[in-house]
Amino acid sequence: MRQPTVDRSSVTQRLLTMVIGDEAVAEAILGDLAEEFHDSRWVDLTRARYWVAAVRVALGFRIARLSRSLRADAASPSRHNPPLRSAMLGSVWRDVRSTLRGLRRSPGFAAATLLTLALGIGATTTVFSVVNGVLLKPLPYADADRLVGVWLRAPGLPADWLNMNQAAYFTFRDENRVFEDVALWDDATLTVTGGDEAEQVAGMEVTDGLFPLLGVEPMIGRTFTPDDMDPGAATGVILGYGYWQRRYGGDRGVVGSTLTVNGEVVDIIGVMPRGFRMLFSEADIYFPGQFDRFAVAFGGFRYQGIARLREGVTVEQASADVGRMIPMAIDAFPGGWTHANAADVQLGPRVHPLKDEVIGSVGEVLWILLGTVALVLVIACANVANLLLVRADGRQREVAIRAALGASRRRLTQAALSESVVLGLLGGVGGVALAYTGIRLLIQIGPTSVPRLHAVSLNGTVLAFAVLVSLFTGLLFGMVAVARYRGANLFGALKEGGIRIGMGRRAHYGRNLLVVSQLALALVLLVGSGLMIRSYLALNAVDPGFGHPEEVLTLRIIAPGSGLSGGEGNARLHQELIRRIEALPGVVSVGASSSVTMDRGSGNNTMHIEDFPTPEGEMAISRRLKWIAGDYFETMGNPLLAGRTLNWDDVRARAPVVVITENMALEYWASPAAALGRRIRQHTGPWREIVGVVGNVHDNGVDRPPVTVVYLPLAVEDFWGFPLLSWRNLAYVVRTDRPNPTSLVPEIRHVVAEANPDIPIANIRTLNAILARSMARTSFAMVMLAIAAAAALLLGLVGTYGVISYAVSRRTHEIGVRVALGASAGQVSRMVLRQGLGLTLVGVMVGLAAAYTLSHLMAAMLFGVGPVDGPTYAAVAIALTFVALVATWLPARRAARVDPMVALREE
Repeated sequence: MRQPTVDRSSVTQRLLTMVIGDEAVAEAILGDLAEEFHDSRWVDLTRARYWVAAVRVALGFRIARLSRSLRADAASPSRHNPPLRSAMLGSVWRDVRSTLRGLRRSPGFAAATLLTLALGIGATTTVFSVVNGVLLKPLPYADADRLVGVWLRAPGLPADWLNMNQAAYFTFRDENRVFEDVALWDDATLTVTGGDEAEQVAGMEVTDGLFPLLGVEPMIGRTFTPDDMDPGAATGVILGYGYWQRRYGGDRGVVGSTLTVNGEVVDIIGVMPRGFRMLFSEADIYFPGQFDRFAVAFGGFRYQGIARLREGVTVEQASADVGRMIPMAIDAFPGGWTHANAADVQLGPRVHPLKDEVIGSVGEVLWILLGTVALVLVIACANVANLLLVRADGRQREVAIRAALGASRRRLTQAALSESVVLGLLGGVGGVALAYTGIRLLIQIGPTSVPRLHAVSLNGTVLAFAVLVSLFTGLLFGMVAVARYRGANLFGALKEGGIRIGMGRRAHYGRNLLVVSQLALALVLLVGSGLMIRSYLALNAVDPGFGHPEEVLTLRIIAPGSGLSGGEGNARLHQELIRRIEALPGVVSVGASSSVTMDRGSGNNTMHIEDFPTPEGEMAISRRLKWIAGDYFETMGNPLLAGRTLNWDDVRARAPVVVITENMALEYWASPAAALGRRIRQHTGPWREIVGVVGNVHDNGVDRPPVTVVYLPLAVEDFWGFPLLSWRNLAYVVRTDRPNPTSLVPEIRHVVAEANPDIPIANIRTLNAILARSMARTSFAMVMLAIAAAAALLLGLVGTYGVISYAVSRRTHEIGVRVALGASAGQVSRMVLRQGLGLTLVGVMVGLAAAYTLSHLMAAMLFGVGPVDGPTYAAVAIALTFVALVATWLPARRAARVDPMVALREE
């Protein structure tokens, strides 16, 4: 069709000049129309339609000028004008209402945007609640910043450190220059009888200064006094709040009554307040540590130490003072460790802020998880920004008309940001709802290795964080829309009327950049998740030292403190219980031990090797010790490599024999068989013959190297020469051929009750559960990272699909022309796939570079794999590329089906 020409001296120019009142502006408008007139999309316009477009633009400018004039008049000082603050609030409220109306008109956009934001904000808020409860929230004690944990450092020992002992406690309390007070505490297991049935409860042995040091008083009754600590004093106990509620129903008259604990009748002198717990532990019964100062020697490191610093004293000064007092404690309480022993293990102070000791290494894991979900939130913001860019393209004409009617740049920016902030806050509401559920779920599935999970809640701090995150995300993705509106073509938008505005180059690049960022961040999270999965698989591949843990049930049985003829009676009772349990249907074998592998109940002591005497003045190497009875090795599935195992004959005869693990045998001899017949002993105890060697065990967990273990029969003498036949608290292991080992519990309870109704059973769990707990931290981090990575991958792919799909929709005319000129469906599909592949490859390359840098931050969480693991990086990159191409293939297939006649007609 012949293109009409434009005569700028024609009646059209004179008409525009008359309407607008400015010849220069009229000429500029005609110039813009002329440029658009020669565009290929205008070839079918007639001169009449050209005039209509020109007049419409002219009227728009005239109305805009009139509107600005009226606004200027309204802005002049007048007593009738409302205050500026009210006017601003009114405009913001209008923007909010406009946004809500727009969301109702676009339910699809609203659902996609709000769901995306809710997922991102909810995940971030959930993990922040854990970080806040575990890391940021102060300990619930008075002046918690002045509380320190007091331990002893011993680099010469395998554990690298030691707990406190009574000798150190007396010395540090009397001779220190830096502490207001020092206290000790230690967990214990107690048996309470006198009710319907015996029960095992959590106890805690404490010194009199512990509760005042923490700034805690009993809710009812009194606290412990120095008189309660005297040996021989009548024992009084304080009940924990939970136990008081369970056993006594909250009866406030319980103070002054008695309770039978471990066979001894004790007085109840108080009840602790609700919610009190001592760091990790919430005891049922607190009892005083009655230490005989004149029978104490420097040894027996089994207590936890705590102190309060004086005002102005630093941790470094406290550590130096403890180092000064260690030699004083050795001198003041002889008969235990000597100065030579202390020098051999490099004994020194280990004083740290109490909160650091509580948190341990879990802080690093939580910060990494928070950073991970923050990346998911960024990806969610990028997705929403892409949606807003598409929305902005469709609303350019609306914005142009508002500008033509007098809306200033500030007013348009305010409207755009108001919309995005409203979206952010609405998404935050959904995020808080998801966080409430997520927090409850995390508390349930969280590993016991994460301390202070009880302090995690959706409190005011967490809600304030959610609000700030919602506002920040709203402003973040809102700036994208603002930048797009700033680039709106006012003249073009008004002149084109209802015709769609093409996608500008800047908007095109902006959307592509957002997609690349999403894919790169998704790859970073996928790499982190992949590394944790590799670590988890490596942990699962470790041989823990026992076989078929799913077939083994473990439990604790405590013999009563009275009614038996001393240690011999306890031994006979345990032997009888094992015999009865073995007779139950489905039971294969039964054993007992002072500690089951990985149950954290083992002790250590120095061992001398006869063939390799310890040099004079040096301390022998510390070894892990376990006292066993019954068919312990057979039940646990510990492989016997040489010799024999221990049996009841060894217990009854108090035979001087031991069984050791393979790593200890190979440490001194050429093979396990070569260790048989050799002799070892504890400190000053008798020499004992090695009669067997069993396989190594990962007693500290499968993520730690196997430790050397010495197994002794139950009837032996301990470090100080006292017989251990008085062992009352033993861990039983029961191997069964039943599909569910816990189905044995009712029958075991019945058997134990028949033998003695005052015997409680506790700590019932499968060996498989103990093994899983040793991997709990890794599995927890793996699950969290996997969820975050899956969410990031989904959001990234949705973003890729959205951008490619939108690009195809905007190029429908072009694709129609290509097809009309002979392009095949395959060529069109490849054209679209190339665009998606280009974005994907750029995102993958950027993501690999970022993952290489960031993965080193999680090196401490990994096991059996390094932070730069080639197979993981390659697998993630290939998988992400493949899935992204699938997301691109869908719009590519649609593009290949474009009907050229329909596409050209639409344009």
